[in-house]
Amino acid sequence: MSLDRSVSNSSLAALAAIALKVVGWVAILSAVVDYLILLVPLNLGDPQWQAAVTTQMIDRGILPLVGIALILTSLWIESSLRTTPPPRANRSDMPFWLSVLASVFGALYLALTVLHLSAVQLSSQSALEQVGAEASQAATQLEDRISNQLSQQQNQLGALLQNPDRLAQAIQSGQLPKEIQQYRDDPEGLNKFLQDQADQARKKYQAEISNRRGEAERRVKRESWKNGIRTAVTSVLLTLGYSLLGWQGLRRSGRG
Repeated sequence: MSLDRSVSNSSLAALAAIALKVVGWVAILSAVVDYLILLVPLNLGDPQWQAAVTTQMIDRGILPLVGIALILTSLWIESSLRTTPPPRANRSDMPFWLSVLASVFGALYLALTVLHLSAVQLSSQSALEQVGAEASQAATQLEDRISNQLSQQQNQLGALLQNPDRLAQAIQSGQLPKEIQQYRDDPEGLNKFLQDQADQARKKYQAEISNRRGEAERRVKRESWKNGIRTAVTSVLLTLGYSLLGWQGLRRSGRG
């Protein structure tokens, strides 16, 4: 009975080692395939593309690390099942090449950390420039609209002031203030009155444009900071994890 149980446990352990190795390689290869797909099509001159690609690559960075750990665990299980002494570690065995692979990923994520921070900064600057351009365009459109409205009001009021009956109707209906009558024989005063109203409207809308621009700039800076810090910290942790795993594996292989 004890012998049967020992054989059953050994078979289960061997199956677990195979499963861990398969899952580990699937995790590594699927991550590599994802990286390659993310890079197509290349658009290295676009900071937003760089930021998006580096963010996604870093978010997927845990997969190869878990895959390497699973494969190493499977190798440990296999070594524990051997009845003969394990061979000495050398540079042609699986742990050595897994350590090399971990070191490569460590260097990759160190580079991605720097690239991501740079891309986020450039993307933020581009977004801020876009916000400024939109605010300038809105201010230009405001000036055009106010100028057109001022010209139309001057023409319309000039015509009304020449027609007392229509002027009285417009005042009684509330379309015009009563003080407009004093400008019947004062065209310059009428122009000054309309210009003052246009200036008030201009200041009001300019304040709204400035407030919207400030809110948009703060939102861009806040999102840029959050995304940059979160992703950079994750990438640094991945760099440390891969580098530590690779260094420990290479050091032990060197001892062997």
